[in-house]
Amino acid sequence: MLPDIDTVTGIVRTVAAEEVMPRFRNLADHDVAEKKHPSDLVTTADIEAEKRLVAALGDLVPGSVVIGEEGAEADPGLFRALAGEAPVWLVDPVDGTLNFARGEACFAVVVAYCLGGETKAGWILDPVTGRASWAVAGEGAWTVDNGRDATPKGLNAAAPRAVDQMTGSLGPRLAKRVREASLSGQGGAPARTVRYGCTGQEYLDLGAGKLDFAQYTRLKPWDHAAGVLIHAEAGGYSRLTNDGAAYRPIPGIDERTLLAAADETAWTTLHDVFG
Repeated sequence: MLPDIDTVTGIVRTVAAEEVMPRFRNLADHDVAEKKHPSDLVTTADIEAEKRLVAALGDLVPGSVVIGEEGAEADPGLFRALAGEAPVWLVDPVDGTLNFARGEACFAVVVAYCLGGETKAGWILDPVTGRASWAVAGEGAWTVDNGRDATPKGLNAAAPRAVDQMTGSLGPRLAKRVREASLSGQGGAPARTVRYGCTGQEYLDLGAGKLDFAQYTRLKPWDHAAGVLIHAEAGGYSRLTNDGAAYRPIPGIDERTLLAAADETAWTTLHDVFG
């Protein structure tokens, strides 16, 4: 049985309003710390928002396990719950922490609900604009433009188009290689590539048809479970490039590569272009 969709949306909005937004562009030096390298940061907003989400979501579904980004990094054993029978919440309290710490308005709060190793529901909130998107497996994807708009609208991923008319997200090395191949006359390059520094925001735009594609490596489950479901329920197509399998959150960081596109034909074409 799924949790109430509106209740979860309300929890996410409340935590963002009370723990994330008051700290946006208001972080003291002691509110920001490095983790593994200088661009891998954690802030007080990440920590406090995750605490609130862990408590509220765990209470909402008794017996469920909540895996937050910060908690899993401190205790990788939490990942084992994804292979178990209990419902699992995946939480990224501030996706795009580096942007957040710089004062850039491109970050998100991301929540997914998983059961039996499959993502059953997902939510992504842009705390700055109030735009929220969510999806339920087999029931479609929906969005509201801001917190004051109470009428959800159905989401539609991008319509198929020629590669040279596409805009999508690639890592810097691949984007450079694709661009150089195009300049050398090999052709087939997308019209424009971007990287937001926040996968949640990119999935919002993939689901809304504002981005045609995105490719990611080193897949952390809290980054992708909700977004892949939202994109799929909006009509998009995502598969792992290694073997063409559908994405499922696994008990750990997935070192394979994920490509999201408008449909299977676009996916195959882009897969060939990206090599």
